[in-house]
Formats: sequence, structure tokens, C-alpha cells
Amino acid sequence: LTETTKIPVDVPVFVPCAAGGAGEIVQLTGTLEDVFHLTFDAAGGFHSKFHDNPQGLSGRGTTTGTRYHGTGVTQSEFGGAVGSESTFVNNFRIIGSGPGNNLLVHELMHVTVAATGAVTVVHDHFTSDCK
Repeated sequence: LTETTKIPVDVPVFVPCAAGGAGEIVQLTGTLEDVFHLTFDAAGGFHSKFHDNPQGLSGRGTTTGTRYHGTGVTQSEFGGAVGSESTFVNNFRIIGSGPGNNLLVHELMHVTVAATGAVTVVHDHFTSDCK
């Protein structure tokens, strides 16, 4: 089973490196394309994947009026059975015109569940950088 959905986006995002380092809110609008895929296995479990990416996501800073574009990809894979792994990766960028006002957000999360049902690995690494 594979489904593709277009989701309207209208969200304020604070960009701390904007406006000469004072930061500003950027009102982003556009579309998020979501692709979701689900399969079932012979053991009665399931496996799913999703992939999201912005389509035409843009906006203006509410203080400076600077134009910004939202880009990136979020994806996740997880299983619906004991003894499974889940991985989530998010790369989101808000790119402003001009120097020094780009916000780069990255997260990598991984969880492993043993056949006993015990969570054996949890890794979550998050960064947010201004460039």
C-alpha cells in the first residue's frame, strides 16, 4: 500500500540568526508532500516508511521582510513487530536571501526493540545551526 498526500502548510518558524542575529519569525506557507508506504510480512508484522518534503514552501520575515524558502526531507522507517527497529531522519532548512540567515535543523533518531520486547538501543541526535 502506498499513499501520496499533499498537506497545506502555514506555520510560523523562529529563525534565530535572522535580522543580524536578533532573530525573527518567518511565516512559511506552501505544501508538504507526504509519501507513506506499508507492507505486511508472513509473520504477521508490518513495515512502514514515510517520506516528507516541502513543495514551494516560502515566506517573509515578519521584522525585516526578507524572503525565505523551506527545503529538506523527513523520512522514517519502522516495523510493527517485536524485535524491530525504527529510524527517523529530519533535515530541514530555512534559507534566507542574504548572508548569515540560514537555519539548518538535523535530527537522527534510532530505536531498537529486542525480541523480548525490551528497548535495547535509543539514539537521538539533534542539531540546529545558523549559517
